[in-house]
Amino acid sequence: MAMRWFAVPALLVTLVGSTWAADCPALLQGSLPKLHAKESIELCQRFAGKPLVVVNTASFCGFAPQFKGLEALYQRYKDQGLEVLGVPSNDFKQEAKDGAQTAKVCYVNYGVTFTMTEPQKVRGADAVHLFKALAEQSSTPKWNFYKYVVDRQGRVIANFSSLTKPDNPEFIEAVEKVLASGS
Repeated sequence: MAMRWFAVPALLVTLVGSTWAADCPALLQGSLPKLHAKESIELCQRFAGKPLVVVNTASFCGFAPQFKGLEALYQRYKDQGLEVLGVPSNDFKQEAKDGAQTAKVCYVNYGVTFTMTEPQKVRGADAVHLFKALAEQSSTPKWNFYKYVVDRQGRVIANFSSLTKPDNPEFIEAVEKVLASGS
């Protein structure tokens, strides 16, 4: 009889897991290692059904002060469901050689609390799946701090260049648009 009690939770996990996989947009398939941590971020589990801003970052880029603006954006809208995902990359030769140094820049120097990954490839054939999917829907990052606004269904509704600051009215309008769309 005790065996059955264990079987029910396992069955529930299987059913919920398969439903979750079916509801996961292609953009959010897979996982990425969390910055300076031992765990991975299961993208579907963490972001499916949520409005999302994805940005490729670099610690030693002239646009790095945008971390403050991205953090302010996150703080302003997180209670409305907005998620921000920062993906450091050395594709433009401006990222630290190790995650510890990247973490110091993000967490200590700029006070980032939104989700950050370990450095990843964001361009070309070796790009991680997330950035390949972003590029398919919009365009490849042209430089660091390229921003993508993604709706709750995993569709890119807007993308912005490095020159667009996080407090830019057009960027804010795109974020507010995905927040307003409840479906």
